[in-house]
Amino acid sequence: MTHFEHEIIDIHVALENWLGAGEGDVNALLARFQPDFLMVPPSGAHLDHDALVSFLNAQRASRPGLKIIIDALTTLQSWEDGAVLHYRETQTRPDHPVNVRWSTSVLNQEGGNITWRLLHETAQP
Repeated sequence: MTHFEHEIIDIHVALENWLGAGEGDVNALLARFQPDFLMVPPSGAHLDHDALVSFLNAQRASRPGLKIIIDALTTLQSWEDGAVLHYRETQTRPDHPVNVRWSTSVLNQEGGNITWRLLHETAQP
């Protein structure tokens, strides 16, 4: 597993802890995203870094019991300081429908830090 693939797993563990239990450091979580970060969730809306900050601050511990499973993780393209990855994310919570989405992300590495530039999600029916 590459260091970029490890980042996919690690950030979802951090998100599960933050959204599900309110645990972790939101500033450390936000430091993983570039200032020009862009996310396209299944709704099709465009969320920039400021919207991500607002979302994470507002959603702490908002999804009790959240579990996130990442599988089918593939590196589509890589270069010296970045990669494009594709994976399936399955979210479960007690008494809620299972939420499955396919995601494609662009990650960059600057020194020892990996940061997220783009995340595009598509819901799996």
